[in-house]
Amino acid sequence: MYIVKAPSILKKAFPTLIWKLEESSKRIFLTFDDGPIPVVTENIQNLLKSYNIPATFFCVGENIKKNPRIFEKLIEDGHAIGNHTYNHLNGWKTPLDDYMENVLKCEELTQSLLFRPPYSAITPKQIKALQKNNFKIIMWDVITGDFDQKISAEKCFQNSIRNTENGSIVVFHDHIKAWPRTQYALPKAIEYWLEKGYEFSKITY
Repeated sequence: MYIVKAPSILKKAFPTLIWKLEESSKRIFLTFDDGPIPVVTENIQNLLKSYNIPATFFCVGENIKKNPRIFEKLIEDGHAIGNHTYNHLNGWKTPLDDYMENVLKCEELTQSLLFRPPYSAITPKQIKALQKNNFKIIMWDVITGDFDQKISAEKCFQNSIRNTENGSIVVFHDHIKAWPRTQYALPKAIEYWLEKGYEFSKITY
């Protein structure tokens, strides 16, 4: 179960988390979760480079360890890097100390204080501990559903364009399960947004 468009009640319940940015400007913040991995991350990199679009990649520490060259290329291409825990942990199922240890292990590799919780699962105690360590917790305004094998690639595309607006933080995934939908929806969505006059930025703090 997931929500495509972050509801206002959720944003009000967790006001210290970052759901949108720069709502006054026609700007989109593309983000990608779970990589880096061969082929998928590399294809997304190449697509973004062809449009000269910067994005933010929330990386899993163990994937960085397995694919250091792909990770280095993300930095070389000017993308922002975020922390997505070392082992893609579910915060609701992980004790606080174990969770923070895993986050900090990933931070040694990412060297980034941008953080996104896997599955959007995070507890108030985890939020407090992360913010005490100066992490900026980046959530989302739009989840495209590319990871959902039950929806079509066209539905993923429609999720993207129907829900995105000024300042939206949009979530795609750079992993194998999502790729059949991402490879279809992402280039079509970029073309649509460009036609509508949107610009793209990475997340920086």
